[in-house]
Amino acid sequence: MGKGRVQLKRIESKISWQVTFSKRRSSLLRKGHEISVLCDAEVTLIVFSTKGKLFEYSTDTRILHLHHNSDLLKL
Repeated sequence: MGKGRVQLKRIESKISWQVTFSKRRSSLLRKGHEISVLCDAEVTLIVFSTKGKLFEYSTDTRILHLHHNSDLLKL
């Protein structure tokens, strides 16, 4: 018996939102690492929270270095 599809909609509860964001962000970063190891792929993930906090992962440190030194993401 498999899981049914979950209808995607905005989470209104602040606490539920924070828990879900944290879990899904961690899973996304873990999956990025897994695909880089399993498939010898170069992966870069950049995630911003709604408050603008940056979370990042990259298999290539040069990419993160370029990101930190650029003005591309300054809004």
